[in-house]
Amino acid sequence: MTRKLEFTKMHGAGNDYIYVNTLKYPVADPERLSALWSDRHKGIGGDGLVLIGAGADGADFSMRIFNNDGSEARMCGNASRCIGKYLYEYGLTDQTTIRLSTLSGIKVLQLKLDTHNRVESVTVDMDLPRLAVPSQCATPDGALKEGEVEATNGERHVGTFVSMGNPHFVVFVPDVETYPVAEVGPTLEFAPIFPERCNIEFATVRPDGSIRMRVWERGSGITMACGTGACATAVAAALTHRTDRSSDIVMDGGTLHINWRESDDRVMMTGPATRVFDGVIEFEE
Repeated sequence: MTRKLEFTKMHGAGNDYIYVNTLKYPVADPERLSALWSDRHKGIGGDGLVLIGAGADGADFSMRIFNNDGSEARMCGNASRCIGKYLYEYGLTDQTTIRLSTLSGIKVLQLKLDTHNRVESVTVDMDLPRLAVPSQCATPDGALKEGEVEATNGERHVGTFVSMGNPHFVVFVPDVETYPVAEVGPTLEFAPIFPERCNIEFATVRPDGSIRMRVWERGSGITMACGTGACATAVAAALTHRTDRSSDIVMDGGTLHINWRESDDRVMMTGPATRVFDGVIEFEE
């Protein structure tokens, strides 16, 4: 059966996804459709598919996110900011504080409006970073700080494991601009020490204290930005005494400000969200 549905293309710091309001357009096969629609030559193009749904258990709305290979992700900071903008500007809510349910728990979005009542930026409470998760990092205690990981090609890389609900391995290098991210990224994503595979961040601390970061995302490859990856990078930099607990993370698609609060250890992420265009797609269900 042929169906049509409306979608919105949005990006957060260049991390672009296809957004569908499932309250209006239910999606039965998101794994297949994410892979199909994310194709930049034969589809809409994007890093994946994001489904906006009804909230439950104290949340106002929900988010499900699928990578461009069809696998489901637990969380995406850039996508959550875009959802905040979508919900407010498309009239699904008039609140500037939104509780969003994800596979990594409920995230609280704080919307900052401009003088035209448009969402200028969004701050997301990304919860506490987890530094020891045995199901995601197969060390004896589930932790790895400045530890060595053997990649699938036998090479060894030193980095720090941080979970923001989804797993991250942060590797600091002398010059991330010239680092072979496309070659090293997949060898670490599938490293045996990461049972659920892993998002890999490569980062360099700049003289001004900002951090230049490039990312290899689990299930998507190189992307322009990664919100949870920016959070993990800021936490890893502070843990290893490279920066303090507040950092600007500069990615290929833009900059996010990350504050790992001393008062309660919660990670706050602030950054932009941009609507690119709306469209209608016809597909076989």
